Amino acid sequence: MRVLAAMSGGVDSAVAAARAVDAGHDVTGVHLALSAQPATLRHGARGCCTLEDANDARRAADVLGIPFYVWDLAERFRADVVDDFVDEYAAGRTPNPCLRCNEKIKFSAVLDRALALGFDAVVTGHHARLDDGRLRRSVDAGKDQSYVLAVCTGEQLAHAMFPLGDTTKTDVRAEAARRGLAVADKPDSHDICFIADGDTRGFLARRLGARSGPIVDAESGEVLGTHDGSFGFTVGQRRGLNLSRPAPGGDPRYVLSIRPADNTVVVGARERLAVDTVEALDPVWTSGAAPEAAFECTVQLRAHGMTSNARVEVDTAGGAVTATLAGVQHGVAAGQALVMYDGDTVLGSATITAARTAGVARTADVTA
Repeated sequence: MRVLAAMSGGVDSAVAAARAVDAGHDVTGVHLALSAQPATLRHGARGCCTLEDANDARRAADVLGIPFYVWDLAERFRADVVDDFVDEYAAGRTPNPCLRCNEKIKFSAVLDRALALGFDAVVTGHHARLDDGRLRRSVDAGKDQSYVLAVCTGEQLAHAMFPLGDTTKTDVRAEAARRGLAVADKPDSHDICFIADGDTRGFLARRLGARSGPIVDAESGEVLGTHDGSFGFTVGQRRGLNLSRPAPGGDPRYVLSIRPADNTVVVGARERLAVDTVEALDPVWTSGAAPEAAFECTVQLRAHGMTSNARVEVDTAGGAVTATLAGVQHGVAAGQALVMYDGDTVLGSATITAARTAGVARTADVTA
């Protein structure tokens, strides 16, 4: 097949491209330029998609002996990922920009262009498996990325290749070293690539403007402190609240809900974060058509952890999903993805809008 290898400049995408070459495919490498000002992106161990990464990707392509190009997707990335990130926080939700990048950039913009140019598939270094068109978890549980790929449709996955899903990250690095790839020991990227200093709250304040508001106790309604913008908080957050005094007994307080309409952050005890029902909208059924009846599965509510057995009901007419958890979870946030699994196979995903306990609104609700 004629395949396009998305090469980020990291070790995973380099080895994925190498394996595609070994498999006999006609491989072309491409690096995505995602910023009009690359110097503003993170570098080194905390980097992704910088000029440094572009150079590393080019060197890897040279070692593999494949053609290499850079595609400028900066404007699309700004609109679909960065602006979306800002808008979601402004609305009191907690987005996952890596998930959005996969949905809008790598498996929409890039895949669409690749198919238009005559490529049969896009190969990436994601740690996930494809088995007869079904998306499955990686064998390396610590590096599994099926959660952030669960926004992909079955049609998109039909034109995707994930060669690393059967390999641990340690073995990927060892293979890169054997192949003479300079990125073998390059640290993994972390955090958000378009926030150079790692200060998410500061980044949002520069985009949205600081605006003082109250931090209110959920039980008493007492104002315990102030903040510079409700957009700087996420449900379940404990640190950085700067409250005037601790709760009775000295227990910590957590963010329970965010009210962007009146710029208020509501805090309280951890037990008030407990939820057993999660509501979500706009499902994508990665494995095929929407289920016609309620079903049992495992759900994951954050990119790293928060898994639970659940019973899921689907309102196909309204595009809604309700997951009743077998136990409680804490800190479920609107804007994150609810990803449904049958064992290690992804069934689909939806965007969390609310979380409740026994019919009472709890953590993920956002009052506009």
